[in-house]
Amino acid sequence: MEKRAVFSIASLYGSRMLGLFMVLPVLSIYFDQYQQASAFLLGLALGIYGLTQAILQIPLGLLSDKIGRRPVILFGLVLFILGSVVAATADSAIAVVIGRALQGMGAIASTLMALVTDLTAEQNRTKAMASIGGSIGISFALAMVLGPVVASNFGMAGIFWLTALMGLIGVVIIFNFVPKTISMRQNRETQTDLQQLGYLLRNPSLMRLNIGIFFLHLTLMAAFVVIPSVLVRQLAINPDELWWVYLSLLGGGFIAMLPAMIFAEKRNAQKKIFVLAVALMTIAMLVLGSTDGALLTVAMLFIYFASFNLLEALLPSWLSKVCPVGNRGTAMGIYSSCQFLGTFAGGVLGGFALANVGVDGLFWVLGLMLLFWCFVASTMASPKPLQTLILQVGETKANDFVKSISNIVGVEDILLIEGEDLAYVKVDKNLIDLKSIEPFLNRK
Repeated sequence: MEKRAVFSIASLYGSRMLGLFMVLPVLSIYFDQYQQASAFLLGLALGIYGLTQAILQIPLGLLSDKIGRRPVILFGLVLFILGSVVAATADSAIAVVIGRALQGMGAIASTLMALVTDLTAEQNRTKAMASIGGSIGISFALAMVLGPVVASNFGMAGIFWLTALMGLIGVVIIFNFVPKTISMRQNRETQTDLQQLGYLLRNPSLMRLNIGIFFLHLTLMAAFVVIPSVLVRQLAINPDELWWVYLSLLGGGFIAMLPAMIFAEKRNAQKKIFVLAVALMTIAMLVLGSTDGALLTVAMLFIYFASFNLLEALLPSWLSKVCPVGNRGTAMGIYSSCQFLGTFAGGVLGGFALANVGVDGLFWVLGLMLLFWCFVASTMASPKPLQTLILQVGETKANDFVKSISNIVGVEDILLIEGEDLAYVKVDKNLIDLKSIEPFLNRK
């Protein structure tokens, strides 16, 4: 059941993101076909879904805790389909913006993550989340290839109709493939706790990671306001040939980042690799703002995408290690909201900068922002190899339980919640004595 649940939810997540991503590689090329088109509305059309996602991510997550995951997911998919139809039938730039905003209102990312947690055992949770992350990466790569092909044959309307179809496929998946017998294993690691929002927003380590995901997606969305047209102009190719350029850049970038990712995890060198990746992105943006050479442009975009893929993988891993025990659900909700706010800000900034300072000026603005992020990243403390275990307290008195667990080698932090039979324990993976903690994991 767990394998079926993870595969079906990953497919649903991936199909939805495929539709959202397909506009990125082509919208700036075809946007002039819409009435009232402008650079600002182009950026707004690219990024507006991030604003509605950010606003509704935590409220819909809270709603799913109360009424169940399935109704919230279906409601979100219906909004996503409606927005896709509005954008597909649009003849003006403003109508496209409205359609994209409606797409973003189907903010079900956090609810899908919570559903995965409901349907998987603790020991399988990491692999399940990795599967979801993999589906997003595959969707992004496929979208970069499919977007130019679909747009060249069916126009932007074809992309939005295909996006609506992806939403319908998601409805079919939730009705027919996601297991209907749900054992709601909800806890503080998956649910959003509004009382903890202020505390987590002020946490210095989490604040730096939230700033990081904000700037990562800001630069991506802002850069895609101009990247398609820059590639078409400098490589002297037709828009329908862009797919192989994106495939080469993304595929090569993914392969290039793997050794760095493995090195960072095995040698506990996350901070060094992290700062290096941000520095490389900064250099890439500044060089793109200073040159018009085709080969150098491709080389800098390759470096940017390789660094982007690496940081996209490192950031959530880092967050899970430094998040205060028992607050991962709330921390991930804040993190996701910052990610989507970055998407919105990037679209607006990209359109505004293109209209006022041009393509080169936009790259320089992004380079300076990344330089600031590089400084912030350099102040981060390297994370310990920590993970959170959820233990059952049973009939043991709270004081006795805390004393027993605290004496186990490798235990870093413990949180007990009054009224719950669960304890949230953060442990060092390299030091933890699993044999001593196993009885608490297996206790009924």
